[in-house]
Amino acid sequence: MALLLTENDVKSVLTMPVAMELVETSFRRLADGSATCHPRRRLRMATKGVMNYMAATDLAGGYMGLKIYTVASGHARFVVPLFSAISGDLLALIEADYLGQMRTGAASGVATRTLAREDARTAGMIGTGLQARTQLLAVSHARKLELVLAFSRDRARREKFATEMTARIGVPVKAVDSAEEAAHGLDIVTTATNSAKPVVEGRWLTSGTHVNAIGINIADKREIDGEVVSRADVIAADSVEQTKIEAGDLIQAFGPDTSRWNSVLEISDIIAGKIPGRTNRDQITLFKSGGIAIEDVVVAGRVYEMAQELGLGKDVPIWQDALTAEA
Repeated sequence: MALLLTENDVKSVLTMPVAMELVETSFRRLADGSATCHPRRRLRMATKGVMNYMAATDLAGGYMGLKIYTVASGHARFVVPLFSAISGDLLALIEADYLGQMRTGAASGVATRTLAREDARTAGMIGTGLQARTQLLAVSHARKLELVLAFSRDRARREKFATEMTARIGVPVKAVDSAEEAAHGLDIVTTATNSAKPVVEGRWLTSGTHVNAIGINIADKREIDGEVVSRADVIAADSVEQTKIEAGDLIQAFGPDTSRWNSVLEISDIIAGKIPGRTNRDQITLFKSGGIAIEDVVVAGRVYEMAQELGLGKDVPIWQDALTAEA
């Protein structure tokens, strides 16, 4: 039997503090070699849609699995099949839209906790969609914010975001009229858009800023310009291997100079203390998040355990005939 967990099941157990703890655990396991992770791959559908898939093994946790999702006609559909890393049994099928939003936000939260100045108190949010909500939620758990400035192209949407997130995080969130206002002079800047062209320019940043660039994982698109990248004293990624394939923010900034990739660090190694991250308060730090499968698998494993403890989900008979025949 596999356990089917719906979006509502996941929402009932997965909080941001839990997600951040689990994502940090996933990075530590990458650093110590008890986890492995394959980069995202894409298959074009017969229409203009795309199927994406990414896999990982969490040997320390006892799980392996993958996230599969399709994007077609403006809709994305996510599922995580979770397997036992010991027996190979299918343990759960988990609807994973909310799970993905939470683990993506959590990754930026962990990166902010690792790289931003300890006294960071102001944040800028560019983009005000679903991902932006969990991004800001995570950043607010990473640092004691006092003010957030938010921008997106749609005035009504950004004002709604500001109202909702002020209530949610207990910190004033103010809608502003330009991306520059949501970046200039702020301690933490996060981009969560689907823009094909940069929405943040390096000249807007001041010394000591930490940037989370999370919205783009396509090589011919980017949210930050080349000056952001060139000004960054520390550049970290959740997976350098995956970043080389799909992170347009860095691919376009580096161009044909492949030696510049040597400056991109694994966030897992910084978290594990293998290499330094920020070493002084004036440095500009950049976290390029692509979203990697080990985050999904470690989070899914704990969601599965909590669901079992609470009696959530529905058992789905799968491969039962084969198991009966073997017996």
